[in-house]
Amino acid sequence: IIMACVWSPCEEAGEESAVIVKFSNGLVKDTDQLNFQLFKHVDGANPRKKMRRIVVAESERLSYVGTNFGPGSLQCNNLCKYFVGVLDKRNKIMKVQSAQLYNLQPIIPGESEANAEQNKTQTYKERVDALIEAFGTTKQKRALSSRRMNEVGDDMLQKAVARAANTIIERKGLEALEQEVAEWQAETESTPFLPLCNRDAEKPEDVYPLNGLLSQVEFELLKDVGEKMARLTSEDLKMKERDIPMSVLRHLQSLPKPAKARQQQACCAWYLAFLIRIAKQRKLNRKFDEDSCPRVIFNKVQKNFTVEKFDNGRLKSTVPNSMVVKLASHCLALLLHMGDQTADLTLLHRDLTISEVKMIELAKAMGLKLSRQPTFTSLEESGTCNEHRMASLELPLVRYEHRLQNRKRKKMT
Repeated sequence: IIMACVWSPCEEAGEESAVIVKFSNGLVKDTDQLNFQLFKHVDGANPRKKMRRIVVAESERLSYVGTNFGPGSLQCNNLCKYFVGVLDKRNKIMKVQSAQLYNLQPIIPGESEANAEQNKTQTYKERVDALIEAFGTTKQKRALSSRRMNEVGDDMLQKAVARAANTIIERKGLEALEQEVAEWQAETESTPFLPLCNRDAEKPEDVYPLNGLLSQVEFELLKDVGEKMARLTSEDLKMKERDIPMSVLRHLQSLPKPAKARQQQACCAWYLAFLIRIAKQRKLNRKFDEDSCPRVIFNKVQKNFTVEKFDNGRLKSTVPNSMVVKLASHCLALLLHMGDQTADLTLLHRDLTISEVKMIELAKAMGLKLSRQPTFTSLEESGTCNEHRMASLELPLVRYEHRLQNRKRKKMT
């Protein structure tokens, strides 16, 4: 807050006292254009009662008023004493006089005793707008007019939207609209995490095209690592059983005999194992040796399935929960192509370490048909039989109804 001080003598008890005024809305550049007046009121019935003083400053554009009583006098209390020093340049003697401080506030245009109650309800913003309208510059008035026009436009837009909404509700009904909104939310929530989908395809293998998961160039780059996967014998697979995901291991045990199909299956198996390992580790290491994936594949996975964040002053690629869902959808699409449009959801959700419920919801979002298939364990445990959840892609895609009510949690017993 910038202060401007002017003093004038006021005869009181044979002494002179100065008046210090402080403007609440800025700096006065030219004090000569202001006319200051001091008014004093003495109670005739009780002369010893505190005198009330009012300081008025008038200019061509704005008037100010300050008192030593009421809300405007909070900073003008008697706990502090103010003094004004006047230096005589001829004899270098400063004359110090006692002073009183007044906080001058601009008078809002239109304020009077008649509309005092109405002015009390005005907000600070409305008061400032009134000042700008009465004494503001051309630029300020133009900005005020533009802001008011925008407020009118927003009000008209809200009324038009409300009328349109009421018309749609009356025509379709509230329940039908709620169902449409729920279906739209279900589609929009799952669509960003699903692979490229062609719902109008005539063949099942074209719904989630393989070139949308791995392009022909990427297949060529994975040729070397795919050949290494294809050369693994049954003994090698048994030794690496703990290192290779079960979803990948089942397909490596039954690779097709034709060379082209065998190579493509092996490349898909290597890429699937790479995605599953990233989903389990929840991170993507920047360092990799010659036996790891090619640089193009690494950059693709880093861009599409990871989020960068700072950790201990270093930038790291991490895999949040949302990206795990995206990885699971791409792994499921790969398994569909590797298994003649059929995939084992139970093995996949175990490899990815996510819940079976989430895996099933993802399969429903992809429009797959769900079923159960009994599977037997190893020869040593041939007496046991487990049911695996299977997903298959059939045309037309299955459209599942989205439940509006949340599923109730089971009570723990």
